[in-house]
Amino acid sequence: MKKVLLSMAVAALVAVGALPAASASAAPYCGITWGSAAKSGGPASTSKYLTNIRAGQHDCYDRLVLDLNGAAAGYDVRYVPEVSAEGSGEVIPLTGGAKLRIVLKAPSYNSSGTPTYGGVTGQVLPGVNLSGYQTFRQAKFAGSYEGQTSVGLGVRALLPFRVLQSENHVIIDVAHKW
Repeated sequence: MKKVLLSMAVAALVAVGALPAASASAAPYCGITWGSAAKSGGPASTSKYLTNIRAGQHDCYDRLVLDLNGAAAGYDVRYVPEVSAEGSGEVIPLTGGAKLRIVLKAPSYNSSGTPTYGGVTGQVLPGVNLSGYQTFRQAKFAGSYEGQTSVGLGVRALLPFRVLQSENHVIIDVAHKW
């Protein structure tokens, strides 16, 4: 009897607006509302070049940072069935349930043609160890050709991501979950 009366009292308080009704939809994970659609931006070309790629872990997402020697370049980041190497079109095999193709509108060589980043097409990114990451599974260099550089990123599943630009960086964050 007490439980019935308590339930009726709560229902009455909700009805008159004294208590908010429970929401049927949960809040987004960590407030993330990025989505998984392709993202692009920035200038179509630049005289700047790629100097380093590094990764980091955060509470809500894994992060990949592409460092440049100056102002940030343009980018195109999207989920694809397969990541292909720049120039040759060879498929770059990646582990993970989904694959992100990251295209940086900047080369990995300077104006003299000297390499500025040590990536080898089809190989794991130098200095990037993704062991223990929640979302990232594997990152490989997909080459640099005609002024743009590509990276393949294997992730656990098709998850929301965002792309940020700062003074000398293009940053890709992939959420741990929806």
